[in-house]
Amino acid sequence: MALRSNLTPTVENDRETMKRDMDLIRLLLIQVETGEEPRGMDQHPEEERAYNAALLIEAGLVKGTVVPNAEGGIHAAVITRLTWEGHDFLDAARSETVWTKAREKVLKPGLSWTFSMLLEFLKAEAQAQMQKHGLLPPQ
Repeated sequence: MALRSNLTPTVENDRETMKRDMDLIRLLLIQVETGEEPRGMDQHPEEERAYNAALLIEAGLVKGTVVPNAEGGIHAAVITRLTWEGHDFLDAARSETVWTKAREKVLKPGLSWTFSMLLEFLKAEAQAQMQKHGLLPPQ
């Protein structure tokens, strides 16, 4: 899956203004796994997709290559497959119910969070869902 961007992220006070978008990160992982564009992907411009795909590569959730442009921005990000960690994250984030809860409790504006905190929350919620449905014994 190749994502291209002809734009260099806008620089303001020597800092990139592109943001990590966890909803888009999740959609990109779903697309890599299924090979199909998930609902909602079309709401994200190509340069935003390429930037977040590059973040996925940097984080080790996918294997791929980031192709820089002449200005040092991102020309393209080519994702070849999910890694073990990418599969784990997607398995924890796949459920709309669990993802919505994570967005409300962890990803809401004004809260500070890290990726590992989000992943731990998702795993705990997935475990709670499995216990609720009798797939795991209660703790």
